Amino acid sequence: MKRQAGFTLIEVMIVVIIIGILTAIAVPSYTDYLVRSRITHATSGLAAWRVRMEQFFQDNHTYADADAEPAIDGCAITLPAAVDSSYFDFSCSNLTATTYLLTATGKSSMTGFIYTVTEGNAKKTTGVRTGWTTSDSCWVTSKGGGC
Repeated sequence: MKRQAGFTLIEVMIVVIIIGILTAIAVPSYTDYLVRSRITHATSGLAAWRVRMEQFFQDNHTYADADAEPAIDGCAITLPAAVDSSYFDFSCSNLTATTYLLTATGKSSMTGFIYTVTEGNAKKTTGVRTGWTTSDSCWVTSKGGGC
């Protein structure tokens, strides 16, 4: 009698179940990892823009420059060229001679996230996705509310 080689239906179903369990664990973790990595686009962009604003203030003793052509929402200083804005839109508001508010608002896969920084380096996370936590004292970079 010749013995047949191959897998039984039970063996194949067990493999499918194991792959399903691994996928159920891996996909949410990977998605969370992607979100956390994209948050750095906002935080590094705001930090770099804030440095440029402070340099402008040191040179001109004001954040607002009436003679300059507004670059972004009234701010005379543009975002640094190296800032990747594919996941966040950047804006400038509350601009006076001594104050400003820089904002990064999430778009596409980062919709819901809003980060801000002021002239006093007050960092805030004013908008997040469901399951995340906002903060009035830092830029939240992880789902657990870590800064």
